[in-house]
Amino acid sequence: MSATTHDYYASPGQEPADAVYTAMGGDWAEIAQEQAERSDDTMVINMGPQHPSTHGVLRLELECDGETVTKIRPAIGFLHTGIEKTMEYRTWVQGGTFVTRMDYVAPLFNEAAYCLAVERLLGVEDQIPERANELRVLTMELCRIASHLVAVGTGGMEIGALTVMTIGFREREVILDFFEALTGLRMNHNYIRPGGVANDLPENGLAQLRDVIAWLEDHLPEYATFCNENPIFKGRMMGIGHQDLSACMALGVTGPVLRSTGYAWDLRKQQPYCGYETYDFDVCAWPVPADGEPEQWPSSDGYARFRVRLDEMWESLKIVKQCADRLEASVGQPVMVADKKIAWPAQLAVGPDGQGNSHEHIKEIMGTSMEALIHHFKLVTEGFKVPAGQAYVPIESPKGELGCHVVSDGGTRPFRVHMRDPGFNHLQSIPIQCEGGMISDVVVAVGSLDPVMGGVDR
Repeated sequence: MSATTHDYYASPGQEPADAVYTAMGGDWAEIAQEQAERSDDTMVINMGPQHPSTHGVLRLELECDGETVTKIRPAIGFLHTGIEKTMEYRTWVQGGTFVTRMDYVAPLFNEAAYCLAVERLLGVEDQIPERANELRVLTMELCRIASHLVAVGTGGMEIGALTVMTIGFREREVILDFFEALTGLRMNHNYIRPGGVANDLPENGLAQLRDVIAWLEDHLPEYATFCNENPIFKGRMMGIGHQDLSACMALGVTGPVLRSTGYAWDLRKQQPYCGYETYDFDVCAWPVPADGEPEQWPSSDGYARFRVRLDEMWESLKIVKQCADRLEASVGQPVMVADKKIAWPAQLAVGPDGQGNSHEHIKEIMGTSMEALIHHFKLVTEGFKVPAGQAYVPIESPKGELGCHVVSDGGTRPFRVHMRDPGFNHLQSIPIQCEGGMISDVVVAVGSLDPVMGGVDR
């Protein structure tokens, strides 16, 4: 590391820092001596993109007075994948392969938002089979638990609670094992398709699902035991990364960060989709003390967001149990829309070698029906046409409002696709949460936002 007097990071019209420290070699003792001789007050320090606490490839530019952060600027763009532009050159069904890789910790929500938007343009929202919606809700809620386990586990690890991370990934493995049995893949599934889902539960799917439910019921209480009343954990989290309701509303912050202020806003309740209005669950908002009462549990901070995610995992598990009962009652019902001009023609099955067409389907299209083979070939290679228009569909992802805006010119490929990832809005709130605090508190604040750069830099 070495120091220079030229501030490369200052915005136009902004007062430059006294010294900028870059990774150009040098000895820390020499740098400290130079700093003492200059007697300046402000240092500019890079945190990330290589820092383990920046959740991927986020870069933060910190201006510090000693250990106190006076200014902080998030710099994104280190994981730009060009997914949205690439989708303009693929069919509507192929788009699911790309969106699932955006927020790779919660891939099924990307797929759901995209498919719901495509279905709105197709005008088939009311034709989606009930069992397909049950499978969508099931996979999304299991994925919500898995995503929260990563947020809670990695957030705990970054402040020294290593056991929280190890048990978090233990439970996540159980969920991913179920996803692998259902979709053939542990992540980036491309399971939710326009018109329904790729395939039904495997033969032992319900039994495996019941095992997952039992495992989570036994092990989720451990997180409260480890953290809720842990004085060290609370000391590192409470009062850190404070952002009240007015700041959340001004910056478009949603999800657990918004609900940690006490505002119970959840799109599954306010704007239901996939039949969520038929499920029994509560919206988890961190309680705010009434006027005149002592503020025993401060809200709008890192600890409140942690507790909201813990509560939400239990509510998601409640929904998963209801899905299991409904799926048990709807065995044999279709999982794809009946319109053969839209429905994916393949009949997928999960076998010992992964996911592929069932042997019965291959036998039919290759040996008994030339028309079925032609239809399969045309629909897979060219895709279906979507009427001209545009649609925006928001859903409640583990991070907040995840929206998909699709535009069609009437062809077999999207004219434009844009995803509204909640992490993009949340990152701009880092200065509000961190300026005036300590450098060590930046780690807590960023972790409490649960950002995934794959969703932000797409």
